[in-house]
Parts: sequence; structure tokens; C-alpha cells
Amino acid sequence: MPVDVSSSVDDPTTLAASVQRTFRRLVFWTAWLLLAIPVPAFLLGVDLPLLIQAFPLAVSAVLLGMPHGAVDHLVLPRLHDRRPSWRSIGAIVVLYALLSGAYLAWWFLAPAQAAVFFILLTWFHWGQGELFPLMAFIEADHLTSRIQRALTIVARGGLPMLVPLLGFPDAYRSVLAALIQPFTASGGSSLGWLFQPSVRWSLGIAFATVTIVMLLHGYFHSQHRFAWTVDAFETVFLWVFFLTVPPVFAIGLYFCFWHSARHVARLIAVDTPARRAIRQHDLTTALWRFIKDAAPTTAGALVLFYALLVIVPNRPDTLLEFSGLYLVLIAVLTLPHVVVVTIMDRYQGIW
Repeated sequence: MPVDVSSSVDDPTTLAASVQRTFRRLVFWTAWLLLAIPVPAFLLGVDLPLLIQAFPLAVSAVLLGMPHGAVDHLVLPRLHDRRPSWRSIGAIVVLYALLSGAYLAWWFLAPAQAAVFFILLTWFHWGQGELFPLMAFIEADHLTSRIQRALTIVARGGLPMLVPLLGFPDAYRSVLAALIQPFTASGGSSLGWLFQPSVRWSLGIAFATVTIVMLLHGYFHSQHRFAWTVDAFETVFLWVFFLTVPPVFAIGLYFCFWHSARHVARLIAVDTPARRAIRQHDLTTALWRFIKDAAPTTAGALVLFYALLVIVPNRPDTLLEFSGLYLVLIAVLTLPHVVVVTIMDRYQGIW
């Protein structure tokens, strides 16, 4: 059953038309503009220092990026329009402790395997994160079938995770090594096969085929061409973006202003007072509620990052290595976050 966005009833599973319009402006148009700005410069051969390239990723620690998962302990009660209880919060704390703890142990024991899992996990999650905004904010009726939703997850998630490998293999390899370096001196040497031209060409052809199949399948199953056109435009745009913008810079921009911004909008949509504020064109109140909810756990995550710096066998020395360890923190927090988002998808009729 697709997400029902036609009703104006104040319910966590429905969105009034005014709320849809607000979110379209915030998370579609704004993201297009912000990500489009650097593309012409890089097409003309501009070369930014790594310090500038890493800036959006660093900012994501406090702006949208890490905070977008910092209210998971409040989400499930709000889906049922209830106030959080100590029991519901405790359940999420246990979920995070078990899954994040196990995944962190994996990084220490087999960092190369853990890094590959992070790529696959993020591929799924960032694809998963596209479904609700497309279905709820622009009423994408071509996503009504499970096949199309699965194709969307594979194609949309692969754009930030695979396309940079095709366009910037050396930079991709450096980032992958930076993920692994804090845990072992070997870096990513065991993953060298991934960067062989034949492997990259095979992956690129296969992924381009999936992208085309997704777009064609959606076109022939759409009744309202506007939503499909938006979907197609975004898909082509992200292909160009990740083929032209260096990975560290591209992922930082995408993480903050695309993936995280869309999820924050979804969180606001299930928070009854925030949703009411949006309907009254009071964006400040809605955003302030999110900021207050996310601040304590975001601060806690930053403390965890400091703890990681202390306990890893090889303390980072370079900016890229610090960025890599930050991504490891994001990785261990992403696993339980995916569980919460999957529950949201189930409750809100995505599957």
C-alpha cells in the first residue's frame, strides 16, 4: 500500500497538501540547488584542497548529518501519536548498544570486511531513504509496486556508493583505506581487486542497466508524469553529480543536504506539534523542536567519537584519516538506525 498523503487529517501517516508543498521546497528544490552549484566548477577542472572538500562532512557532525538519526528514540512512539516512555526509549538504547557494539567489534577484528559491509549497508539505507520523500512529498504513484521500490533502493542507493568508484577510483580507494587504517596498518590492500578496471567497468555497466530498467519500469507504471519526471531528473542529476564532484566533497554535501534533510522532514512529519507548525507556516517552531530533540544524543555521539580516537590502535594523523574514523562512527550508528527506519517504512505503508 502506498503512503496516503491525500488527507488533511492530523495523523502521522498522512500529510496535508500545505505540508507537502513546504517539504518539496525544503528538501527537493534546496538540495538540487546546493548540489548543482559545484558541478560546473569541477567540470571546468577546478581543484579544491582537501580541507575544503572535507568541510561539509565535518559540518555533518552537528548539522543534519549525525543529528538526523539522533531522535530514533522518539520516532516509534510518535508513529503511534503517543508520548515516549522510559520503556520505549530504553528499547532503542538497548538496540543501539547491541548492534552498534557488535559492529564496532567487527571493525576491530576484521576492518576490511566491516568497511565493505558499511558500503553495502549505506547503499541500502540511502536507497531506502528515498522512498518516503518520493511517495509522500510528490506522490510518486509509479512506486506502488514492490519491484519498483526495490529497483529504486538499488539505483538510488548506488548513486552515492558506486558512481564515485567509477569516476574517482583513486580517491575512493584513499577513503576506503582511511576507514580501515585506524584498525590495521594494512589499510585497504586486501580490497585492491575492487579497483581493477575490469571490475569497475562491469559494475558500471550493470548499475547503468539497473538505472535504466528502474526509470523505464517507473515510466510505464506511472499515471502522473510529474512525479516520475522528478524521479528521473534526480537520478540523472545524481549520476552527473557523483561522476564530476570529488567523493569526499560530494558525499559530505549529499549526506547533509539530501539524505539527512529528507529524513529530518520525515521526522517532523511524524511529530504532531511540529507537523501542526508546518501547516501553519511556522517552520521555525518545527525545526527548533527537532534541534532540541536531537541535541543531547548528538552530543553523546561526539563523545563516542572522542572515545574512538582514544581506543583505536592507530590514531589518525591526517585530515583524511580523521574523516575516515568519523565515517566509522557513522557506520556503527547507521546499523541500528536502519532498523528504526525499516520499522517506520513498515508502519507508514512503504512495504
